Amino acid sequence: MFRWRRLFRGLLLLAGLGWAIIACSDETIAVITGPMSPAIVFDRSTLQDIFLKRIRVDDTHAALLPLNLSPTDPLRLAFSLSLLGERPEALQRYWTERYFHGISPPYSVRSQESMLRFVTETPGAVGYVVSCRVDSRVRVVARLSIPAELASQLHQLCDKTE
Repeated sequence: MFRWRRLFRGLLLLAGLGWAIIACSDETIAVITGPMSPAIVFDRSTLQDIFLKRIRVDDTHAALLPLNLSPTDPLRLAFSLSLLGERPEALQRYWTERYFHGISPPYSVRSQESMLRFVTETPGAVGYVVSCRVDSRVRVVARLSIPAELASQLHQLCDKTE
């Protein structure tokens, strides 16, 4: 009887590890908006234009408000590499030039929870979180793959509470 119980517990543990591996490999960066999503098609090119502030209004001329995490946040690095193909610090020259044309970089928030709250409460806001942090307050409009070199670091963000 004891052996069967140990065997059964071992199988349950292995099954649980299998689910954890599947969940880890399925992580993405979720691009999110509030419940009333802006009237725009969220394809890759449009997202790039929104976060580089080349598009500042949606199809109904309502303002779009892209959000970023701080430049040192690992999720910001993954998002920037995945969507824009550049590290946040490499975009500094771009934003310096845009600033002299009256266009400031996206507003930064401190955490994924701040991102979720801001997007929920602000019409036109567009942000991003690790997909495991998505909840019923927001709407996912796109998913981006996480660069392989950052996958394990970002998986740890799902284990943290803020």
